[in-house]
Amino acid sequence: MPTYTGVNHLAMVTGDMDGTVRFWRDLLGMRLVAGLGRPGYRHYFLEISGHDMIAFFEWPGVLPIEEKDHGVPVTGRRAFDHVSFEVAGEDDLWEIRDRLEAAGFWCSEVVDHGFIHSVYSFDPNNIPIEFSAPVPGVDVRATPVMADRDPSDEARKGAEPQPGAWPPVVRPTPEDEREVYDGEAETILRAMGRIG
Repeated sequence: MPTYTGVNHLAMVTGDMDGTVRFWRDLLGMRLVAGLGRPGYRHYFLEISGHDMIAFFEWPGVLPIEEKDHGVPVTGRRAFDHVSFEVAGEDDLWEIRDRLEAAGFWCSEVVDHGFIHSVYSFDPNNIPIEFSAPVPGVDVRATPVMADRDPSDEARKGAEPQPGAWPPVVRPTPEDEREVYDGEAETILRAMGRIG
């Protein structure tokens, strides 16, 4: 199985990059670490942690999404409910809550979920966001728990990846056939001074 190290980036959309940067960088304290752009297009990355980033595409004419409360069921086409950012501890939750409210953004009370304590809010694009602090001594990663009284068939099989669920790789790609195609590498490396 692959070794995962975190979420490299979540790619979101905004029609107002300046307002989005002010919220995530200046209010929430996430560093703006990379930016790409050309007429009609921007793609900026903000650092969540040493491994994780959130990114925004700015596209002309994009409007904020309709506000939808976190975790409230809806029907129709939907692929996303909310994103939760982990913070180191309870004090961080209260600091975020205070900052959001001081800036005029709605923020929930602190909610106890047993293994995390959370506050909920929305960014300027109406993206539903959560901030979660781990509860000391309660680690569902170390001790997975299924509290669903009627779990789905696949969930009944347990936390670990199930061998044989998918066809095996018959021919791994040999190193001499591996090719990486150009994306925005030249633009980023030139801006970093790594190429002329």
